[in-house]
Amino acid sequence: MPKKAKPAGTGKEEGPVPGKQLKMEAAGGPSTLNFSCPRGLFESLISPIKTETFFKEFWEQKPLIIQRDDPALATYYQSLFKLSDLKSLCSRGVYYGRDINVCRCVNGKKKVLNKDGKVHFLQLRKDFDHKRATIQFHQPQRFKDELWKIQEKLECYFGSLVGSNVYMTPAGSQGLPPHYDDVEVFVLQLEGEKHWRLYHPTVPLARQYSVEAEDRIGRPTHEVMLKPGDLLYFPRGTIHQADTPPGLAHSTHVTISTYQNNSWGDFLLDTISGLVMDTAKEDMEFRAGIPRQLLLQVETAAVGTRRLSGFLRKLADRLEGTDVLLSSDMKKDFVMNRLPPYYEGDGAELSTPGGQVPRLDSVVRLQFKDHVILTVGPDQSRSDETQDKMVYVYHSLKNRRELHMMGNEETECHGLRFPLSHVDALKQIWNSSAISVKDLKLTTDEEKESLVLSLWTECLIQLHNHFHKLLVSPLGRLICHLQSGLNGTQSFNRLSYYSPQTRPYYDLKWKNEEV
Repeated sequence: MPKKAKPAGTGKEEGPVPGKQLKMEAAGGPSTLNFSCPRGLFESLISPIKTETFFKEFWEQKPLIIQRDDPALATYYQSLFKLSDLKSLCSRGVYYGRDINVCRCVNGKKKVLNKDGKVHFLQLRKDFDHKRATIQFHQPQRFKDELWKIQEKLECYFGSLVGSNVYMTPAGSQGLPPHYDDVEVFVLQLEGEKHWRLYHPTVPLARQYSVEAEDRIGRPTHEVMLKPGDLLYFPRGTIHQADTPPGLAHSTHVTISTYQNNSWGDFLLDTISGLVMDTAKEDMEFRAGIPRQLLLQVETAAVGTRRLSGFLRKLADRLEGTDVLLSSDMKKDFVMNRLPPYYEGDGAELSTPGGQVPRLDSVVRLQFKDHVILTVGPDQSRSDETQDKMVYVYHSLKNRRELHMMGNEETECHGLRFPLSHVDALKQIWNSSAISVKDLKLTTDEEKESLVLSLWTECLIQLHNHFHKLLVSPLGRLICHLQSGLNGTQSFNRLSYYSPQTRPYYDLKWKNEEV
């Protein structure tokens, strides 16, 4: 289970911890973030704190305040989002509620000042200047490339969705009342200064958002003024409030959040149903009927409790004795809703197979590994009880950045499926830096070639000796032309490869674009 949040003090009301006690100079540290790899990005984000220290002492346990004296980093932070960016963003078409909230904390309560429909910059600025309202911009990574770049790397690092919100608050004002969230929060101060107060959680590692009354939260455990380039982290459930002091310029900060519904409890709920169904197929006891009128009883009878306990022990034994990949909706949900890989230009490398077509004598490697998941589940094309298990390969290469973290917006699932007999060969590809096609654990050479060709057409593998130069082969161009349809208007197409027995092995779901 996730570690319980350790109290920041004795549990009694104490005075705030002076910010200067937690101040750390970033002398000698990086002036901008390191995008070489996901781990490098996170290390530079929390510098000078070491990642080992962070996860041992702070993650899911207590807040961390990093105050830096680094003008270059402050300048970089300021470039992520500025109040002045709102004018151009409004011209692109943003809407109240979906993209922007306007609010203010009045007498300990949140007062929403949204209008209807499309946001107009002049009205937004009027509310900011005259009503001293906070402007909350939802998921700015949809519009700001540098935030896309940061959050995409963090999603790779955490293996969890990473969202963000920008808050712009005028001097002498507060946008939100004291509350706690159901996410791990990293606050980056971008413009001006923001006064933060943190309190003991009433619900450590909370699973939902909640407002807390001032008379219930006691005195702050931490109190700090953040300046551009500073970072604040606090775990889910940490009660907090923030204001821009009077007499100062406006404040802009971005909250980068992750690990919503990503606990051991969530994972257990996600995997237990598949485990029960698999066990019931083999164990008749799981298929036996429950006692008559059990559902009519106010309390579960002792016999019912004993039977359930016995079933759970059987499930535990089965789980410990298997290394089969379990079907996981959490995996699928993550890969469907996460950001696509960051790219510059037209992103052709995400939609057009590159390099030479793989053959039996080729050496191949998996690419975009952090954006691909492998899982086992029932054949979704069949509805009968004898569904065969299939191996599913889902990826986020074709995800739409503009839909990231937008909740009920329609998302699509991209990937491939294979017979369960291919799972070992797929694991070989996943676990090797490079592997010869002829060494894959499949029965026939045709199966081996078909497997790598289907992965190649989805841009998931490339030839080992062609990393450095991605060239579109004539066959690749032909496949992409067929994929797009003759007129380029078809939303989806399905391409199947066939085994010698002429049954479909690989179903590829393409999202077509003009070529």
